[in-house]
Amino acid sequence: MKPLLSKTTKPFIIYVLIVLTISIPVYYFVVDFIWQEELDEHNTIVAEKTSYEFNRSDISQEEIQQNIALWNKIQPGTNIERINSDQIKPDTIFTEEKFKPFSADKKIERYRCLKKVIYIKNVPYLFTIETNIEETEDTVMIIGLVTGFFFIMIVIGLFILNRRLSKTIWGPFRDTLGKLKKFNLNTNNQISFYKTDTIEFEELNESLRKLIDHSVYVFKGQKEFTENASHELQTPLAIIKNKLDILLQSKDLTDEHYVIIEEINIALSRSSRINKNLLLLAKIENSQFDIIEMDINELINHSLGNLEEHIHQKSIVFSSEMDENVRSQGNISLTEILINNLLINAIRHTSQGGMMNVELASGYFTVSNSGTESLNPELIFTRFKRFSNDNSGSGLGLAIIKEICRFQNWEISYDFKNNLHIFSVKF
Repeated sequence: MKPLLSKTTKPFIIYVLIVLTISIPVYYFVVDFIWQEELDEHNTIVAEKTSYEFNRSDISQEEIQQNIALWNKIQPGTNIERINSDQIKPDTIFTEEKFKPFSADKKIERYRCLKKVIYIKNVPYLFTIETNIEETEDTVMIIGLVTGFFFIMIVIGLFILNRRLSKTIWGPFRDTLGKLKKFNLNTNNQISFYKTDTIEFEELNESLRKLIDHSVYVFKGQKEFTENASHELQTPLAIIKNKLDILLQSKDLTDEHYVIIEEINIALSRSSRINKNLLLLAKIENSQFDIIEMDINELINHSLGNLEEHIHQKSIVFSSEMDENVRSQGNISLTEILINNLLINAIRHTSQGGMMNVELASGYFTVSNSGTESLNPELIFTRFKRFSNDNSGSGLGLAIIKEICRFQNWEISYDFKNNLHIFSVKF
């Protein structure tokens, strides 16, 4: 996960980099084109000015020829040659690559050339001039360095500017986020958001106020319902069970009546357990439990002590590997229920004379028991989902374990290896 600031800054920097990178060859071609245009204009001016100066001079044809010969000898890159009338052609502009004359450096360079017909004393001459075009590599290098310098300046400026703007503009948002992280429905504390002049943040805060007020209202209603249901349902169930117990003691009962009453009593006991478990799930979902640090080893040993008789009754081969002083954050009551449910589930579904193992180490707790085939991992923690014909349970044991792990930020997983059902809890 990345902060919002980096998600907005990074694409912008990449975009600037792409644009500036593309701009380097564009700069080069544009500058090169303008450069050639300027050289063509320069060459044309030189040719026209040469013709003008010769024409305004009061010299004979013989002196003109001498001056032209001298010009061709001492003036590099130009040549004036007399031509006939039938040799007159339109002006020609072109680029030529050749070795640099009058230099030991044999590097090929570009020259911008012009062939133009000029008239000196009404006599046509072919004026040829070539001007060196400077090294393009130097131009590209300079443009690249300048572009790179400005790119670095833009990146540094954006980074500093975004950091400063982030502290001021995003301050109210971070304040709101921090208060939301600390908010707990159980405490019923009112959240006072930071007043801001940013419309979007103010609308967000107002929406959150309404959402939190509604959530608190719904939470209180669910909590009251849970408490009322716990009291109102348990009382009539207890009365019915008590009346059934009294009826069972009656001497006038026939065997048929006794069987019917016993079946009602079993169904009533199961209904009472389901009611308690559903209420427990509701309380967990409503976060009605506190979190403290606890000793996991002590809780497991206590549960094993209570269930030791059941293990012996089924002649289960029991083994354990538990480290001492293994501690974690959680709720003691919920963790006791989690441990008891895992152990009872393992005992109930282990055949007579089967195997069972409990392992505790830093960061995880594992309960495994012998079995014949794997269970469906996708359905195993579903409420009222059964994988055997044993109806003595409520069908909510593993669902409660899953919900307790979610509440305490733990992880529960199931695996089947070497004919063993393995339930692992990571904390």
